[in-house]
Amino acid sequence: MAPSFDKVDTLSVNTIRLLAVDATIKSNSGHPGAPMGLAPVSHVLFNKYMSFNPKNPKYINRDRFVLSNGHGCMLLYALLHLYGYDLSLDDLKNFRQLGSKTPGHPEAADTPGVEVTTGPLGQGVSNAVGLAMAEAHYAARFNKPGYELFNNYTYCIMGDGCVMEGVASEACSTAGHLQLGNLIVFYDDNHISIDGDTDQALTEDVLKRYEAYGWHTVWVKDGDHDLAGIAAAIEEAQSVKDKPSIIKVTTTIGFGSKLQGTHGVHGNPLKKDDAASVKELFGFDPNESFVVPQEVYDLAAKQAAAGAAAEEAWNQLFTKYASDYPELAADLKLRIENKLPEGWEKSLPVYTTSDPAIASRKLSETVLNKICDIVPGLIGGSADLTGSNFTRWKTAVDFQPPSTGFGEYSGRYIRYGVREHGMGAIMNGLAAYGGLIPFGGTFLNFVSYAAGAVRLSALSDVRVIWVATHDSIGLGEDGPTHQPIETLAHFRALPNNMVWRPADGNETSAAYYKALTETHTPSILCLSRQNLPQLEGSSIEKAIKGGYVLKEVENADVTIVSTGSEVYLSLEATQVLESKGFKARLVSLPDWCTFDKQSEEYKLSVFPDGHPILSVEVMTTLGWQKYSHEQFGINRFGASGPYLKVYEKFGFTPAGIAERAEKTIEFWKGIPVRSPIRRAFAQVK
Repeated sequence: MAPSFDKVDTLSVNTIRLLAVDATIKSNSGHPGAPMGLAPVSHVLFNKYMSFNPKNPKYINRDRFVLSNGHGCMLLYALLHLYGYDLSLDDLKNFRQLGSKTPGHPEAADTPGVEVTTGPLGQGVSNAVGLAMAEAHYAARFNKPGYELFNNYTYCIMGDGCVMEGVASEACSTAGHLQLGNLIVFYDDNHISIDGDTDQALTEDVLKRYEAYGWHTVWVKDGDHDLAGIAAAIEEAQSVKDKPSIIKVTTTIGFGSKLQGTHGVHGNPLKKDDAASVKELFGFDPNESFVVPQEVYDLAAKQAAAGAAAEEAWNQLFTKYASDYPELAADLKLRIENKLPEGWEKSLPVYTTSDPAIASRKLSETVLNKICDIVPGLIGGSADLTGSNFTRWKTAVDFQPPSTGFGEYSGRYIRYGVREHGMGAIMNGLAAYGGLIPFGGTFLNFVSYAAGAVRLSALSDVRVIWVATHDSIGLGEDGPTHQPIETLAHFRALPNNMVWRPADGNETSAAYYKALTETHTPSILCLSRQNLPQLEGSSIEKAIKGGYVLKEVENADVTIVSTGSEVYLSLEATQVLESKGFKARLVSLPDWCTFDKQSEEYKLSVFPDGHPILSVEVMTTLGWQKYSHEQFGINRFGASGPYLKVYEKFGFTPAGIAERAEKTIEFWKGIPVRSPIRRAFAQVK
């Protein structure tokens, strides 16, 4: 039965509008326009259709809501407050203040009830695709006759900016192919962006584009008033089970303001006289601020109570389910608790020097084959490079609509197509759902396509894994367009982001161990195309510290520190140096982020005082100054050719490395040398 609406619904809509007006005025910053226009659709959605429990924001089968156009975040904050999440009126009054629960754009780590971190346009709707994929997968894996444990919807509001961003197009195309009937997106058609009327830059028929993607389309022409029409559109979308739906809602930005319908109300608080006029228009006292009538709270509380009852019913159902399906229930319980199966790490491969030289992308494949059946929460794929990334394990089943004949929703291998940015943003959504560990493969150089999504992984504290192969000039003939130079410096500079470049099999296993056990940190695993020998002195236990001494000597003249494919070359360089009477230590530093978290004592044991340190890596030298006195790298683009010849061209041979080490020793001779680890003061964390 379609819901009915009365004066309390209208009062609720206007309360949402005015909370946005008051908060942006008090902070003297923010975006009141979108919340004022979107208050009707958000009220109908939250009050009549969504199921959630504010007392337990992580209830696993809750409906998800994503505000993709995060600049309208006061809309979301107002809703979370009204429905009883841990967000008070004082929190709304502290909008955009330092340390508040109401930052300038929604941040999942800061605000209870925020599902994903949004703000950069296009990311949120792409996350929503991942959330919907997660529900489809969980429903296919865990639902049984009489036990519909998973049936939640993912709802999203996006604006014209999201429609224009390329990442949204990548993700929404994927959603259409995957026939995600549990995904409903509202398109806020208000015709305004920061520059003004969208006709200056966007004149396509958006609904026809989405129809071409395979979406069901609906249009609500009066989004300012037609609550019943919004409800009818939601019910129509819910009835379509084999397509995602987009509901175009034509709204007036800044509805009620003197500047309504213009870009002047987009990103600036209302003037005081305008705010007073709006309050009078909506029947509020113009001299009062942050007013919430009790009947508005009461109406919201009824829906919140219904959500709490739904969770209680779910818990009772799960208790019965555990009796009938104990193994599946145990698996799901681990996921909800964000835990890994006990003893899973014992399956990680261990290598000795008697094992053959293997490319680290193949070593990664071996790890995936060992752990994917043991850790069922792993769900991964590739951006159309499966045969190069080696990301598909032997028992994998593709995640696909059953109607395609290519797989099942219960499958865990995702064919992302050539959509690196979309893949990254979708993985953030998969991780945010809970209990899934997404990984995605591409060439390291093309992770840069997805930099926006990677940054939000780190900011959101989500566990996402990039399997980034072809990690250097060692990829050879594909040349400079594919050879990463600046890439590692970029992603190493990103806070809360592990960038592993393993030198052999044990370090590859260590990289996966850390990637799975660091539950709030994303990882980029940088893997070689060329074969790498198994190194004497390497071990998983040593490598999980991010850096360790691979070869120790007393009274060293120099320490060489390296990563990945240059470690074995540096090891051979130490032998060249020894033949000339020099003593050289060797450090392998596969991940800076992890190493930097070790104790000062440990870091100084790896990089001691008393002699110079030379870094060796076939990338830019930028950043290596924090660990070394001298740097040997490539501060130009690479070259096309067989990889051994390319390495030789740039001097990355045992003899070439030894030559730089000798020059380092000579330059620093007689100069007191302090470890680069020592600093006058600690950096802000």
